[in-house]
Amino acid sequence: MRSVLFSAHNRVTLLHSGEEYFPALIAAIDAAQMEIYLETYIFASDDTADLIKGALIAAARRGVQVNIITDWIGTGTKKCKELQQELSEAGGNQRTFNPWFHRGISRSHRKICVVDRKTAFVGGLNINDDMSSDDDAKMRLPAPRWDFAVQIVGPLVNSIHIEAEAQWARLGPLNLKHRWDLFREARSTSSASSEDAPTLAGFVVRDNLRNRRTIQRAYLKALGAARKSVLLANPYFAPGRKLRDALSSAANRGVEVTLLLGVGQFRMQDAVAHAFYSKLLRNGVNIVEYRKTQLHAKVAVVDDSWATVGSSNYDGLSLFVNQEANVVVKDAAFSTALRKQIERAVADAVRIDPNDYANTPWYARFWYGAAYFLYQGVFRIITLGRYSE
Repeated sequence: MRSVLFSAHNRVTLLHSGEEYFPALIAAIDAAQMEIYLETYIFASDDTADLIKGALIAAARRGVQVNIITDWIGTGTKKCKELQQELSEAGGNQRTFNPWFHRGISRSHRKICVVDRKTAFVGGLNINDDMSSDDDAKMRLPAPRWDFAVQIVGPLVNSIHIEAEAQWARLGPLNLKHRWDLFREARSTSSASSEDAPTLAGFVVRDNLRNRRTIQRAYLKALGAARKSVLLANPYFAPGRKLRDALSSAANRGVEVTLLLGVGQFRMQDAVAHAFYSKLLRNGVNIVEYRKTQLHAKVAVVDDSWATVGSSNYDGLSLFVNQEANVVVKDAAFSTALRKQIERAVADAVRIDPNDYANTPWYARFWYGAAYFLYQGVFRIITLGRYSE
């Protein structure tokens, strides 16, 4: 089990939604001279995705080594094959993560790009149009999807590059010696710097080997150290007991804890999240539902000194099953900038009133409880009992 290892002197730029993310990503790809690693859950068939694909193909044609990984479920078999063919014709490469569940049920939900070992991107944005729903590309959203990524320049890029390169190798033919070499290299991906140094940032992943609870532990440590405020935004809220208790514990010791949750995408998921509302509200946690558009961000800020942006949801799939990637930043200016973005979204959202929620009809409470009972049962089977932790 690994903790977050921080490196100093990184430049970490917050990118809000596709309007800021995609131009920065395309500019980096267009400037690439040596290699590009890109990993995404969804690579859609829309105008935005075509722009990214065009930039990748152009890079491959000018001799840049282009390696992209797309998830078999998120992107789909047909699209994965199309990308493989088009990139191959241009001199690039594509690999599909876990086709036909050859590696169990785990998906690669990570969103990573590393260009020339100099610039990296990590976040929650898939390669798809901001105005299209993630679960139905034909459904137009009322406003651009609310999401974030970060662009990184500095020592941390090396850690992200090593992980991206290792993931690419793991999906190809590997003998036992190569696998062992990758394992040893992954053990020394980051060298921890003094936490007194400015602009500290760490790269944290979740997998089903050595990093099963690394992201969860990062959250637990930050919540345990919180003294003033916690702002957490996530579209799918169904954490295990430890994280729920950590949120309640922070609120009970006087920390202002606010959960900004996405709703309206999946009825079952909304019901599961509601099953936790009563206890959290009683313990003083503020719950706010974002209904303006699809909230897809997985971000948090603690005490304006700790912040995270990444792909990991606050649910059973992300915390206990899928492969995920987050960046943790210890920097006041970055944390403040992200906090202001979350606060603006909170102002546009609907706050759950504890008194009103206490009067929720019995049949609604029954539905919430039944949804969670089913959800918990499924994930206890999938995770061999670990989901309850």
